[in-house]
Amino acid sequence: MKIAISNSLNPINWLPRISVMDWYITKELIGPFLFGVGLFTSVAVTVGALFELVRRVTESGLPYGAALEIFLLQIPYFVVLAFPMSMLLATLMAYSRMSSDSELIALRSCGVSVYRLILPAVIMSLIVAGFTFGLQELVVPAASYRATVTLDRALKREKPIFQDRNIIYTEFRKPEKGGDETLARFFYAEQFDGQRMKGLTIIDRSTPGLNQIVSSESATWNPSENTWDFFNGTAYIVAPDGSYRNIVRFQHQQLQLPRTPLDLAARVRDFKEMNIAQAVERLDIIKNSGDEPQIRKLKVRIQEKYAFPFVCMVFGLVGAALGTQPRRSGRGTSFGISVVVIFAYYVFSFITSSMGVKAVLTPILSAWLPIIFGWGIGGLLLVRAASR
Repeated sequence: MKIAISNSLNPINWLPRISVMDWYITKELIGPFLFGVGLFTSVAVTVGALFELVRRVTESGLPYGAALEIFLLQIPYFVVLAFPMSMLLATLMAYSRMSSDSELIALRSCGVSVYRLILPAVIMSLIVAGFTFGLQELVVPAASYRATVTLDRALKREKPIFQDRNIIYTEFRKPEKGGDETLARFFYAEQFDGQRMKGLTIIDRSTPGLNQIVSSESATWNPSENTWDFFNGTAYIVAPDGSYRNIVRFQHQQLQLPRTPLDLAARVRDFKEMNIAQAVERLDIIKNSGDEPQIRKLKVRIQEKYAFPFVCMVFGLVGAALGTQPRRSGRGTSFGISVVVIFAYYVFSFITSSMGVKAVLTPILSAWLPIIFGWGIGGLLLVRAASR
């Protein structure tokens, strides 16, 4: 006995159906995309990593095994950089080939619009953008940090997990009635062994009308009371007119200072060795330091991490719009156009990034302006292609 299953109850019918045209265009895109990933990754790895590793092997005695491990660990970083460029090359090559073979003309004569033709490219670029973000957050920071640690260990220059010298922390305050920021605290430690800071000088101007300078042999953070314990030092109380009000020598004294100097002493990863969560955590630490250039630079870099995956969508849209233009061109022409577009985009991106670091643009605008501009150019090219 056969039981008929209603189409409304068949779960497969709920899935979106992909037309033959979409499958065909997608297959045309995948080949050039994989080719682009291999090509751009190979070039970037050779220029950005291989030459330097060969130099270290020959000049610094880096073992071959460590060099190979470092080389493999650096590949994910360059693969992520290659994804947007590969998306541009794939869309240009696929749509240009279809245009030169008059396939796009045939499809448009059947009533298929240019907007519908580039839909597979847009969807594919969105998928690649998601994959780029995943690699950028989960794989690249860990692999890059492991590569750095492996290199330091192989060259016998392994660094401690903390900054062992010259820990400097500054804290600023804004006047209640407005005006420029003024120094509230200055903290300097000559050495740090992971537990105890030595050779300290602290200038405390946080209390109006009361300034003090503390010079101490050593200090440790007291987590139970959230204070600093200073040992064997001298406190100089300074009057507002600059004269000494009092001098106090002590064996042990507690000072209510933030633990930020201890956090700053932690070993700082390079930006590409941090994901967004780690970068935001680092930003929270340095916000109290008052180092505005460093704070602003980190804000810009965080926004750039958010924006970078969307470059895949920009290049996918621009490549598809350029590829649908009627022309007779081969792969060489597509590759040449890709190089020009990539160069123009990244030059513009570098300029806006520098403007963000210099406070000419806000961090959000400096990171997202190239994306917005790229989408605008892609949209104009698409409208122009559709009007033909």
